[in-house]
Amino acid sequence: MAAGEPSIDALGQFKLTSSLGPLGASVNFSQSNLMMLIAAGLILALLYYGMKPKAMVPGRLQALAEIAYDGVMGMCTDQIGHEGKRFFPFVFTLFFFVLFGNLLGLLPFSFTYTSHIAVTFSLALVVIVLTTVVALRIHGLHFFTYFFPDGAPKLLAPLIIPVEVISYLSRPVSLSIRLFANMVAGHVMFEVFASFIVMLAAAGTFGVIGAAGPLALNVVLMGFELLVAFLQAYVFAILTCIYLHDAVHLH
Repeated sequence: MAAGEPSIDALGQFKLTSSLGPLGASVNFSQSNLMMLIAAGLILALLYYGMKPKAMVPGRLQALAEIAYDGVMGMCTDQIGHEGKRFFPFVFTLFFFVLFGNLLGLLPFSFTYTSHIAVTFSLALVVIVLTTVVALRIHGLHFFTYFFPDGAPKLLAPLIIPVEVISYLSRPVSLSIRLFANMVAGHVMFEVFASFIVMLAAAGTFGVIGAAGPLALNVVLMGFELLVAFLQAYVFAILTCIYLHDAVHLH
């Protein structure tokens, strides 16, 4: 690239910087941490102010809070069974923490904390540790029969057990990478098309006309990313429920 030519730094948006000035730098408080606090505050505000009226005919905010509650509760009971009610607070928190992280990242001058593998892997690790603890608490050492299903030929144990163990341990990896990769890919595409708009607009009249194409693509991409934000939060939560189902019921 020649000197002076504009460049596209599509990955620069994921760089962590300190927030809250010198105080933030002293405790390594980044914009990712700040957005997590904002997401937590918005979730609590939605539930508090949504359910505060307790009206028989709910308003929009109360209806939204009730839909959120019923939707996640239904997910837990449908996938895990009656025991799913015990895990509802965990799944609800996980779903909305991921969802608000995805949505807040679509705002200008914001930051998507779910675009960092450290965050998504930490969430996935909490899920796998919880499911393992639940399985051991309910089934004790019988939990380890999960890695060798009943009725399987014992001669195949040296093959089946390693495959099942690797499959089990790969859960947090696949869970975290799926969310992380989708968030990164979407925001990189935003950055690339936005850069094309600026470059073409600076090229004169014909450039401004040509910039309409990338602008239209970015508008379409925004709608697609809104769908992906909800879809990835749902996938993360539904897989958590499936893992908890395996922990509660084993095979």
